[in-house]
Amino acid sequence: MIPLSSLPTLNATLNASSAVLLVTGYLFIRRRRVTAHKTCMVVAFLLSTAFLVSYVYYHYHHGSTPFPGRGWVRVAYFSILIPHVVLAAAILPLALTTLYRAWKGRFDKHVRLARWTLPLWLFVSVTGVIIYWMLYHLYPAG
Repeated sequence: MIPLSSLPTLNATLNASSAVLLVTGYLFIRRRRVTAHKTCMVVAFLLSTAFLVSYVYYHYHHGSTPFPGRGWVRVAYFSILIPHVVLAAAILPLALTTLYRAWKGRFDKHVRLARWTLPLWLFVSVTGVIIYWMLYHLYPAG
């Protein structure tokens, strides 16, 4: 069993891995490597799903962690956190719909939605890692 205290690091790793796969999948589809693209995007979705399960489990058992920073860094933290949270709520239905359209072979609709889903999903993944770093490494507990 993974200790509860290790879950934020696991979650950041899942987010970072998802971001790398999203970019890699995008590069594959630009080169018309459809199978590699599909693999990257499905694995990115699975990692994001694992993140969500781990995140909910962690916060159910631990609660929230207040940000201890003050001044400009606090403003920066919340300037990143607020759009991250709002867009994170939108990503699940967007990603599911985008994947569903590809699965059903509706590639014209898939591409139209993916043009929105990819940058938003990438933003959420990357800002998740930044938030983790700011919360757990900029002001380490001790």
